[in-house]
Amino acid sequence: MRQTAVFPLGNPAFWKKQLLHWAVGHELAIYLDSNRVGSAAFTPPRPRPFLAGYEEVSGMNALDRGGLNAALPGWECLVAAGAVSVLETNTGHAFERLRFFQHDKKGDWLFGFFGYDLKNELEQLASRHFDGIGLPDIGFFQPETVVGIKNDRIEIQTVGRVPEEIFEEIKAVKPAGSKEPKSPNEKMELRPRIAKGDYLQKVEAIRQHIAGGDLYEMNLCQEFFAENAGLDPVTVFERLNAIGKAPFSTFMRWRDRYLLSASPERFLKKEGQKVISQPIKGTRKRGNSPGEDDKIRQELAASEKDRAENVMIVDLVRNDLARNCIPGSVRVEELFGIYTFETVHQMISTVTGILKNDPNDLNDSNSLNTLRDAFPPGSMTGAPKVMAMELIEQYEHTRRGLYSGAVGYFDPNGDFDFNVVIRSILYNAADGYVSAQVGGAIVFDSVPEQEYEECLVKAEVMIRALIPV
Repeated sequence: MRQTAVFPLGNPAFWKKQLLHWAVGHELAIYLDSNRVGSAAFTPPRPRPFLAGYEEVSGMNALDRGGLNAALPGWECLVAAGAVSVLETNTGHAFERLRFFQHDKKGDWLFGFFGYDLKNELEQLASRHFDGIGLPDIGFFQPETVVGIKNDRIEIQTVGRVPEEIFEEIKAVKPAGSKEPKSPNEKMELRPRIAKGDYLQKVEAIRQHIAGGDLYEMNLCQEFFAENAGLDPVTVFERLNAIGKAPFSTFMRWRDRYLLSASPERFLKKEGQKVISQPIKGTRKRGNSPGEDDKIRQELAASEKDRAENVMIVDLVRNDLARNCIPGSVRVEELFGIYTFETVHQMISTVTGILKNDPNDLNDSNSLNTLRDAFPPGSMTGAPKVMAMELIEQYEHTRRGLYSGAVGYFDPNGDFDFNVVIRSILYNAADGYVSAQVGGAIVFDSVPEQEYEECLVKAEVMIRALIPV
């Protein structure tokens, strides 16, 4: 049984920093930040005020419609630290093991992740590429302590300790100063695993697969990496979060492995019987002025290529959700919504459905089935999904691992929220290996050089966080 206490909150920024530095002191910890005080954790922010007058493709303004802000007010920041019990497993019977783990911990919090290579359990697929990070395919833990910020309050739920003691412990944490390289020679060098020329040839080869009818769209990713790197994960995450201010930002410590994520994308959320997926397809770099931003947004909204990418993934998500939702309940609540974040504009659609409710299913297995049957996220695979994943293995050079998987939580009511692990840095502290993967959707209209440039736009935030000027 958890002890719970609520404390008044003064400066949210102060407490977020304290929570992050407190959490990293635990071998297992996940820190989730929506970067918006008074809003639901894992709920993207509204577009910038100077864009409020922009009319979307649908003819409805994003601010009027609610769009990505439709979730009920909830956690601004949510942190899990320490472990009462842990599940770590690889592909084989991973989802079944998670189902048993959930059943044993029913009515409590579970925080953790799904790795992309779970695809090999769901389909006749394999992963043979190099993996420099080495996380399990599924990792979940029942936390000793859960701390959340909401409505100018900080709430602490804990097992085996007194909340007041933890509150004072968090308050007393002394964040370490930023650990910068001592000289330019010590600065990290990120290298591409795929040379630019090879990447351009791969895009052209995928276009020929599309022309030949093998598939309609495929997400091609590439890795930028560093070896023998000494990294302070908290410092890098703080820089990354300050640059990106992303709505699904995540810091995870899994013993000596770290995830530092500025993800803008939700994979899947469950509220009661409603499930929500918000795939992203379509990215543009921010402009230098409100006028330039508005012009870029309108260009993105009108782009036939980006709309084609987006609608194909929307159809894929609709099909994935329909496997476990009431017939006729799956809806596209918003198509081609244009949203502005700190560094980029994104085209985001919202797909929802109502889960089938079996009163005889005491374990609510349909919830986990929905996650399983929608995994991996369609925005990171392509359509048709299985063929896209086969070709991903053929053309990419790095095992994706946690990249393009999902991190999040199940709450005591059985609801959940998971992001898509993109715009992320993965760090293996034991080996000093740093990985930052980026990618984009390839369709027949793709121009190889433009696809490469889009990768660089997405990588820029991670590079700035790792190698500050």
